[in-house]
Amino acid sequence: MTTSPTVPQTTSAYRSPQGRPHTPSPSQAPSQAAAPSAAVRPAPPAAATPSRPGPPAARRRWIALAVLILAVLLVTLDATVLVLAIPFISESLNPSATQLLWIGDSYSFVLAGLLVSMGSLSDRIGRKRLLLIGSLAFGAASLLAAYAPGAGWLIAARALLGVAGATIMPSTLSLIRNLFPDDGERARAIGIWGAAATAGAAGGPLLGGLLLEHFWWGSVFLINLPLIALLMVLGWRLLPESRDPNPGAWDLPSVGLSLVGIIAVVYAVKEAAVNGPFEAGVIVTAVLGTGCLIGFVRRQLRLPVPLLDVRLFADPRFTAAASGALIALIGLAGVVFFLSQYFQLVRGYSPLQAGLADMPAFAGSVVGGLTAAYLARRCGHRAAFAGGLLAMGLGLGALGWVHSGTSYLLIAVAFLVTGVAEGVVYAMSTTMVLDAAPKEKSGAAGAVSETAYELGTALGIALVGSVLTAVYRSGLVLPATVHGPAATESANSLGGAVHTASTLPSGSADALLSSARGAFVQGMNLAAVLSGALLVGAAVLVWVLLRHRRPADRT
Repeated sequence: MTTSPTVPQTTSAYRSPQGRPHTPSPSQAPSQAAAPSAAVRPAPPAAATPSRPGPPAARRRWIALAVLILAVLLVTLDATVLVLAIPFISESLNPSATQLLWIGDSYSFVLAGLLVSMGSLSDRIGRKRLLLIGSLAFGAASLLAAYAPGAGWLIAARALLGVAGATIMPSTLSLIRNLFPDDGERARAIGIWGAAATAGAAGGPLLGGLLLEHFWWGSVFLINLPLIALLMVLGWRLLPESRDPNPGAWDLPSVGLSLVGIIAVVYAVKEAAVNGPFEAGVIVTAVLGTGCLIGFVRRQLRLPVPLLDVRLFADPRFTAAASGALIALIGLAGVVFFLSQYFQLVRGYSPLQAGLADMPAFAGSVVGGLTAAYLARRCGHRAAFAGGLLAMGLGLGALGWVHSGTSYLLIAVAFLVTGVAEGVVYAMSTTMVLDAAPKEKSGAAGAVSETAYELGTALGIALVGSVLTAVYRSGLVLPATVHGPAATESANSLGGAVHTASTLPSGSADALLSSARGAFVQGMNLAAVLSGALLVGAAVLVWVLLRHRRPADRT
């Protein structure tokens, strides 16, 4: 009578080294339980213990995270690995200035336009399944980009890469949200994920530089193929499947409205910066895009199961995270895109040297992502997020004083500050978006975070690039010997001016290069100062939006 409660207590208190409940054999049990009842009879050892026990659940989560890091590296590397190849593409494919910008931002445009739709789709058909399908598509589009015969083909291939990438990024975040139910573990996992994402984006130019030292520009796309092969094998074996148990229908009209709306608005902004806001095409696309986005929001409010629950934006954490991330990337992306041209075409660095010059930003972004969770615990989400945006603004603004002969030490310090801050901002914004959304809607919520970054990247390249191009053209003084197609090519871009100079006598070439480089640096300086001011404004916005957060949110 006295031993019956003891047996269950003993058998449930001990866990095996593999993490499974362990039931003592009869020889291990107390003598009073030598003949246990059927209710507590131990199972045969062969049935209870597999021949090859897998890792415990905790270890499985972190192994799965490593696979997801491989996926995010694939997408973020591709976003920046092209940066150092732009001068080579200009020489090989001879794109116009507009085509050159589209080569840089078509990937981000399409990625941003489809992320919400694909995030919602992953909630419905399964996050693992969509990630693996998207990885295969990413490989096919990479092959097309590597062997593109012209600028139009390359733009189309980059757009297809954006479609494939949109299936991968939301799946990684939603899988993390479901793998790590504990808030503390999830914050650390997102910090590691964010460090990998920023490291991939920052390491893209270095990898591109290494490839361009030995191969043609298409090699920057072929590097995706071994990563995809590894991701397919490991992802199939190690990633768990998850989906929304009550997903509802995938609303195709909502997909069309979000895609057309985002791309049309970004295109209108891009063209307005180049041709002016009152050009007929700009007005038409702006009205079309705005109307589609308004229609998208109204439709989501009416649907019983929306593609995106826009009511999430009523949560100040969600709104602050999404808006802060958007503004941060608008300021950062354009400056980073054109700094590679500064290093190669103004300072005369080789592609590898230009990639190495970005290393302080690479190291800083990793450190920032890994320390974001610690900073949030110590200072609170509000101070960590707003402080990261402010530091990014100061780092970018410092580049406004860079000229052709500036000591690299100043540039390295600015890169390091910007990189650390960007790592913190990336991890903080992602954590806050996921925490504000229900677990079953993590795919769509994660897509909002990624949409903010990709849309910010596309807008940043378009806006900052247009500002720089306008200053460059206004400050460029062409020698009298440069006219006709050569003058048009020189005015299109600094790369075009360098190419034209290679065909001129030394005196005219030197005059053209001096004027073109000076005008380019002036444009870059103005773009950097404006970007820094934009980031400072974002810090103020986040600080205001999060002013009513509870003390418990500091954890």
